Amino acid sequence: MQGPVPAPVLVAAGGTGGHLFPAEALAAALVRRGIPVHLVTDRRAARYGGAFAEDAVHVVASATWRGRNPLAVAKTFAILGLGLYQARALIGRLKPAAVIGFGGYPTIPPVLAAVWRGVPSLIHDANAVIGRANRFLAPRVNAIATTFPNLFAEAPALAAKAALTGNPVRPAVAAAAAILYPDASGPLRLLIFGGSQGARILADVVPPAIALLQGELRARLSVVQQAREEDVTRVRAAYAEASVAAEVAPFFFDLPARLAASHLVVARSGASTVAELAAIGRPAILVPLPHALDQDQFANAGVLEQSGGAIRIVQDAFTPARLAAEIAALGAAPARLAAMAQAARSLGRLDAADRLADLVLAVARTGATK
Repeated sequence: MQGPVPAPVLVAAGGTGGHLFPAEALAAALVRRGIPVHLVTDRRAARYGGAFAEDAVHVVASATWRGRNPLAVAKTFAILGLGLYQARALIGRLKPAAVIGFGGYPTIPPVLAAVWRGVPSLIHDANAVIGRANRFLAPRVNAIATTFPNLFAEAPALAAKAALTGNPVRPAVAAAAAILYPDASGPLRLLIFGGSQGARILADVVPPAIALLQGELRARLSVVQQAREEDVTRVRAAYAEASVAAEVAPFFFDLPARLAASHLVVARSGASTVAELAAIGRPAILVPLPHALDQDQFANAGVLEQSGGAIRIVQDAFTPARLAAEIAALGAAPARLAAMAQAARSLGRLDAADRLADLVLAVARTGATK
């Protein structure tokens, strides 16, 4: 006779793949332990929720805080209020053992609803600087999981309930981490991507930078580049004109395998990108997203740069000439590339999903007894 079905864990994530991917990794770790997992998200993130069963994905209304226009603020409050109502009803129906949010405004309604209903709650922050939504939720939840140490060095009350878990990586990333760094003395494989939303700056700068390289180095190159739909045609044409073998597409669902096959990565420095570069151990040239209020990508890239695993270039300095110079120098120094790969790998936390699963279950047990 089967025992009772354990209460599920509800993970809240939305907005971009950067929030969904660690949620997916945690879900896989919990499912291995026999714990069912449901995802609550917003409509924008639906394309990234494929790792969850269709009947375990729940959409609630959410909105991102933008500007101070009174009408826009009122609309945001109204949408978040609707999301809170929907999340309270969902939690009442699912009766989860715990609710965990992965950052971004879409996590506020479900995590806040959990707090108000007395359901054990926690948040995970993937960045080197805590995001605004998590800053709002941090004082209210039972526990906080962090990717980087000393995130709350100036907030003792929050530091007391923080635990360093690392940023969980998807199962496909953990599998790719077993692949050794390839020899970079011959063909040189470049991977370029701008996060789950793409990045126009990479389409503008990388192809002309490649065209500036000496013919001998260009002949060694093969390029895989993610580009937005509207940029794909011109990026392909630029590589064809430079006689460089290139595969260009709006999205790569097998990105972890492509990361493992690459010798050098040029990318934004979102939290998931940095975590995956570290887990697999690949050198990178990182271009943080500028103008972000929290400057989280700048801080993330700085951690990898300080380890010796990456070169950080702010967007204003990210020109074809600068990028060409960096690629030429690295292409001529395969030993340096290998050393950067090892340095990046030294920051990887392949056990982050299990560490976070341990924390979630501990919070579920202790929070339920309070």
